[in-house]
Amino acid sequence: MKKMLPWLATSLLAITLIVVVVFVFMQGQNGNKLDTNTAAAAEEKKMTADEIVEVSSELGEIKTNLADIDHVVVVSFSFKLSDKKAKEDFEKIKEITVKPIIIQTFADTKSDELATAKGRIQFNKKLTELINEALPEGKLASTSFSAFVMAPM
Repeated sequence: MKKMLPWLATSLLAITLIVVVVFVFMQGQNGNKLDTNTAAAAEEKKMTADEIVEVSSELGEIKTNLADIDHVVVVSFSFKLSDKKAKEDFEKIKEITVKPIIIQTFADTKSDELATAKGRIQFNKKLTELINEALPEGKLASTSFSAFVMAPM
């Protein structure tokens, strides 16, 4: 019996440690999910179709080369702004400020970066940040492709 006592104590300690680690890990995971879901819900309230139209803008067809000169893109964009005032300002500058930003960003982008959905999402995020720097007032909430064609030359 004396020989089994250390093994029994070690086993119980190991099991207790494992249970504590799993419990702490699960609490951390649940806390992150709740924080993320709560933040996402607070950040993005559901908008009606009319509200979306009031804060959305489109930029027609843009044709330009990519960083690797043997590829060309033909794209159209849809922009969602923070409010009506931001949309009005955006409409005034989209041809003279936003379009050149888009063309310059494509000039720094390679075709393999835009070949996947993940790459296109990253491109749109980058574009949103660059355009937000140029906006006089308001904020650009999101940028998305409304049409996208990439072809080799």
